[in-house]
This record gives sequence, structure tokens and C-alpha cells, in this order.
Amino acid sequence: QLQLVESGGGLVHAGGSLRLPCAASGGILCSYVMGWFRRAPGKEREFLARITSSGGSIAYADSVKGRFTIPRDNAKNTVYLQMNSLKPEDTAVYYCAAGRSIGTLTYWGQGTQVTVSS
Repeated sequence: QLQLVESGGGLVHAGGSLRLPCAASGGILCSYVMGWFRRAPGKEREFLARITSSGGSIAYADSVKGRFTIPRDNAKNTVYLQMNSLKPEDTAVYYCAAGRSIGTLTYWGQGTQVTVSS
């Protein structure tokens, strides 16, 4: 069974950058659609980005377009969320997920906290 582990969270000043790895075990990441989501305190879970299994299609939420990217390293079986120009409103727990489609994400990581100070 595929297992996902996020890391790389922490405290960063506004305008800074973070890269969140999502490392997979028990399966091959490039066989799955991968997505990144976040949940801020008191808010619903928010879709951020996804990459198809082939890597040929990538999509971003408007709230992060131009600031976040979702690179994937197949050799390391890891997908990343590269976050630049961070804002205080980006403060949330960030999750990666995998599935056969973006609508059927079966596997989720435990989440990693990102806090952006103003």
C-alpha cells in the first residue's frame, strides 16, 4: 500500500520560500495523480496543485498560481511543493495525496505545518 510522508514545514517570514517534499513508499509515485492541499484553521481543505501520472498536465489553484510549483523527482519517488513569495494567509497544514484521478485520492500523508509570519 502506498504511504506518503510530508516534511519541510516550519516558520518562515512573509516573502520567503519553502519546499515541501512528499516521499512515497510501497508504490511508484509516477503511477498516480498527485495533489497538494492545505487546511487553514477554521477553513475547509483547499486544493493547491496536481500533477498527472505522466507529468504531462499540471494545474494550480488561482490562489497559488505563479507562486507555487509541483515538481516531481521520479528517481527519488518524491513530489514537492515549491512555495515562493509566501504570505501570512498561506499559513496552514499542508497535505499531499495520491490516487488514480484527482477525484479519487486514496492515499494521504499526515500533513506538515507551515506558518508564515508577517
